[in-house]
Amino acid sequence: MKHLPEQVQNFIENSTDEQRVENIKKFKWIGYSLAQKTIAEFENLLTYPRSHRMPNILLVGDSNNGKTAILNRFIKKNESFVDENTGELRVPALMIQAPPEPDEKRFYNSILEELFAPIKSSEKPSIRQQRVIHLLKRTDTKVLVIDEIHHILAGTMTRQRVFLNVLKYLSNELKISLVCAGTRDAFNAIQTDPQLANRFNPKVIKKWKNDEEFLRLLASFERILPLKKNSQLIESGIAMKVLAMSEGLIGEIAKILELSAILAIESGIEKITKSVLDNIEFVSPGDRKKMLYKM
Repeated sequence: MKHLPEQVQNFIENSTDEQRVENIKKFKWIGYSLAQKTIAEFENLLTYPRSHRMPNILLVGDSNNGKTAILNRFIKKNESFVDENTGELRVPALMIQAPPEPDEKRFYNSILEELFAPIKSSEKPSIRQQRVIHLLKRTDTKVLVIDEIHHILAGTMTRQRVFLNVLKYLSNELKISLVCAGTRDAFNAIQTDPQLANRFNPKVIKKWKNDEEFLRLLASFERILPLKKNSQLIESGIAMKVLAMSEGLIGEIAKILELSAILAIESGIEKITKSVLDNIEFVSPGDRKKMLYKM
């Protein structure tokens, strides 16, 4: 087990197969270079001087390609805390998910829920808005993170414009930065408001390809998978097979390696091989779509 860090070796030696399987199923953060760079850009927003035109970032990528994981990592690194001097709650970065359609009321409710504030069903939108602004000021929030921003396209053009105006108003009133994330449709959603679009710096997360960065990713996964034998995931045959099966999406890569590692333990092989990859219960994203169309 020399291919593993000492901590993982100790875990294997002191765990049952069932415990190892449970460990494999748990989410594990892999700090690949693009993710680290993106988080660093988000953190720069936390210290950006307050101004009437704050910088914003639009994180765009295919579904299941790591956007939400990056956002969650950023939030985890900048968790809320209580100011020792004042006893006040501080929320440097607040993350919510965009409502399934452009709905101002549900948007404000999401913010209130994250801040553990009461929600009053009879409250007028204008009062609810002022309460949100008051709370975000009080908690000294500097970055508002909105995931799944492409959801706003589910509404009419009028409702889209109203929702985008809400985002613009909050950014202007609070002098905070927005970090929005979504599929490629997210870019189209933001572009419907030229003023808002000019304030967003788009950052695209591309699909993985067969290069050194991909091989480093596989090597990182191998160092955290509690398998007794070295799988040599960076070997060209295995690497190419994982890439093809995943269609270059990191969420699919993680799932493939999770299923393969579990099968490797249950079969006693203790490493991921081409044969193991062939025998996992996995359907590629493209084949899933084909199956849906045939239903």
